[in-house]
Amino acid sequence: MEQIKLIILPLVFGYILDLLLGDPRKLPHPIVGFGNTIAFFDEKLNKGKHQLLRGAILAISLAVFTFFLFQITVNELREFNEIVYVLFVSVFVFYGLANKSLLQEGFEVFHQLELNGLDAGRKRLSWIVGRDTSGLSENEIRLAVFETLSENLSDGVIAPLFYYAIAGIPGMMCYKMINTMDSMIGYKNPRYILFGRIAARMDDVANYIPSRLTAVLMVLVSFSYRALLFVFKFGRAHNSPNAGYPEAALAGILNCRFGGTHNYGGKSVYKPYIGAVDRIIENREISRVAYINHAVCFLFILIIIVILLLFNAALK
Repeated sequence: MEQIKLIILPLVFGYILDLLLGDPRKLPHPIVGFGNTIAFFDEKLNKGKHQLLRGAILAISLAVFTFFLFQITVNELREFNEIVYVLFVSVFVFYGLANKSLLQEGFEVFHQLELNGLDAGRKRLSWIVGRDTSGLSENEIRLAVFETLSENLSDGVIAPLFYYAIAGIPGMMCYKMINTMDSMIGYKNPRYILFGRIAARMDDVANYIPSRLTAVLMVLVSFSYRALLFVFKFGRAHNSPNAGYPEAALAGILNCRFGGTHNYGGKSVYKPYIGAVDRIIENREISRVAYINHAVCFLFILIIIVILLLFNAALK
């Protein structure tokens, strides 16, 4: 089988599996394994002196180990049987993508809010955001869902695809390990301010290009000039060096405003405003956001395939 097919076929099959199934809750998931591994070393190493050094060694070691583990595995599988190789890589592309599951969670928050009221919406939102949801209004809940969907469109969809395009499934899984470390130990609290600092910096670097690429793709699929303006105007406003770009694009598409003061772990945290219009979000707008996410994912996969085919043709 041609090399180009060994790259493109798993990408397409994994994408289709994600569209059909979302996260397989009843099946073993490698990201759960990543999380358990990080938690184990967090408990063992995050104590005593030299926490910054310990955390740095852990972050770099887990990222490098993950890359080479998958590199060796796919090399062996390709030598053994190309069909088995394609199936294996397809499954891990599927595991690496999170678009359908993210949208399902977003729709479920809106569904609970509309059918069962404010408390149900707050409770369901708490499953997908880190902020305290107990005092949020209906509109704040809807805005929080959109912020999360836009940010995770970069972290959970475009970034994994970007690293798959560059370095195959080893690159994709290495990124997922880095991103999982950031979500678990990359906090600026007393426990992780030193131990998780390098993990957080690695995640910032890994998401630098994907976050901006996500914003560009969102502008393209929405044909929104305002979204483009918002990306330049508000992209750097976020406390995160990356999250502001897709959030700014979505704020421009919807002409709404994200940010403000929210509670995290009992502390009030101010996030600069992204967007200009503080308006009421309607329930039906979740469908438009879902379209944006699906369209961005499809367009980027199409771009990857076209670039790979052109590159392959140029080498012949």
